[in-house]
Amino acid sequence: MIELFGAFTLIVLGYVIGSVRIIDQGDEALVQRLGQYKRTLKPGLNFVIPLLDTVLIETIREQISDIKPQKALTNDNVPIEVDAVVFWQILDLRKAYYAVEDLEEALRQLVTTNLRAEIGQLSLEEAISSTSRVNQALLRQLDRATANWGVKVIRVEVQEIILSQALRDSLEQERTARSEKQATLSRTQATVQSIAQLAEALQSHPNSQEVLRYLVARDYVNASLEISKSGNAKIVFMDPKFMNEAITDLINPNEFDQGADSSSENGST
Repeated sequence: MIELFGAFTLIVLGYVIGSVRIIDQGDEALVQRLGQYKRTLKPGLNFVIPLLDTVLIETIREQISDIKPQKALTNDNVPIEVDAVVFWQILDLRKAYYAVEDLEEALRQLVTTNLRAEIGQLSLEEAISSTSRVNQALLRQLDRATANWGVKVIRVEVQEIILSQALRDSLEQERTARSEKQATLSRTQATVQSIAQLAEALQSHPNSQEVLRYLVARDYVNASLEISKSGNAKIVFMDPKFMNEAITDLINPNEFDQGADSSSENGST
């Protein structure tokens, strides 16, 4: 009799222990009875029917899915790779479990498809400079697509846009050429401005021709000295007469015309 009572006590104790399910905070659990959904267990102490009920525990915390670099083509036909990450959370565990076969894989495929489509609408420059725009567009699309899955896509972030080495070299050369062109343009503008200021100052100077001859001769000598330092330098000589005429024309471009008019008048008289 005592042995029978002890066996019965063990059976009851085992049944009670088997019926207890403790769900941690941040988790929820589905209860299936004979393969059919029965109810959802919330965090805390819960009881189920042993042998009949199956308990499936899942987190409802925010989760992160890292999307491997995906090949995409911009609208100017530049192949790139895009690396992204998705932050999401289960809001309705029943829908998340029964509405889609593999929730996390489905999310990855959805992100990949929409990411390629979004990049395909942008040029390379837009894709690189407007990642926040891509993030917002993806978030809107994913939020709509996952509404029936019981999932909330919290945010999407494009972490990196990967370019091929050949493309990076080409872009670097283009940036260098653009910088050199801008520097050359700036120097040219500065030179033109300096010449204009010098010409304006010399026109009001009583000895303008002598001053300009001195400045040009000084620069000419300095330039010749720099050229002579080179091992393969070639020295080019300028006729001083031509230099003087050029200087005179720079100082007073109307002087020649006035002289010509004066000669004409003398000849006519």
